[in-house]
Amino acid sequence: MGRVCGLEGNNSRQLRTPDAVLARLAARQHGVVSRAQLIALGFTANEIAYRLQVGRLHLLHRGVYAVGHRPPSALTTAMAAVLAGGDGAALSHRAAGALLRIVPRWPSPVEVTAPRERSHPGITVHRSRLDETTTRHGIPVTSAARTLLDLADVLDDKALARAVNEAYVLRLTTPHELAALLARSLGRRTARLTPHATLTGATRSHLEDGFLRFVKRYRLPVPELNQQIAGHKVDAVWRAQKLIAELDSYRFHATRQAFERDRERDADLLTAGFSTLRITDRRLKNDAANEAQRLRALLSR
Repeated sequence: MGRVCGLEGNNSRQLRTPDAVLARLAARQHGVVSRAQLIALGFTANEIAYRLQVGRLHLLHRGVYAVGHRPPSALTTAMAAVLAGGDGAALSHRAAGALLRIVPRWPSPVEVTAPRERSHPGITVHRSRLDETTTRHGIPVTSAARTLLDLADVLDDKALARAVNEAYVLRLTTPHELAALLARSLGRRTARLTPHATLTGATRSHLEDGFLRFVKRYRLPVPELNQQIAGHKVDAVWRAQKLIAELDSYRFHATRQAFERDRERDADLLTAGFSTLRITDRRLKNDAANEAQRLRALLSR
């Protein structure tokens, strides 16, 4: 029995060694730690240098280390960039969008926002005060609304519309939250996001994104998107005018079944008092001005 107690005592002491405490910290941070954290754990400069020499630590950025090996994951790269940014730093812009899954790819270099400007190879640091932050996978990151505001500075219209839509679909933010942030962000490029902050519903396709750009370009009333009317989900609806717009692409409506289904749907909506205007992707692209004139006339009735 004495030997068992002795083993338990040894295990307990091993769990409290500096390297064991360091391993647990690194496990919570995707395998990376900062020099400030090492010093807070009691490591001296010589002990840090020794661990670098023997390969227990690997330098990723100035003052940021991978513990044990160089993990290849994007989360490790993101956590290392935030630690390199210092106190108050958070993943931002396209990197935040990738972490939140509202943009498709991780950027290179990684982007962080921090209260103080720092220079690190492989990291783009934006200097700004951050009030809108959260954590995802244990990594400090700008909130979804703040991420969209930052993305408005770096994405084109099409990519920005997709990012906003993904944020709404994933329930990371709402038009109301985005509008509130825009009201607090005078001086930023808020005009690009304002139309998205007044929408009801989220888009489901690039055709719907293009339709929203068309509505904005011709200054038409903004519709509600993807709403349930008479048992059907419609692409766009102006309730006050009882008008529905269905956005059609030939490749999705070129079968007999699709043809019959659309007519049945239109009849149900008409019975409920809603007229349906079918707009094709080809007409939006090649005859947008006439399409806008027709839609404006219908909405003015």
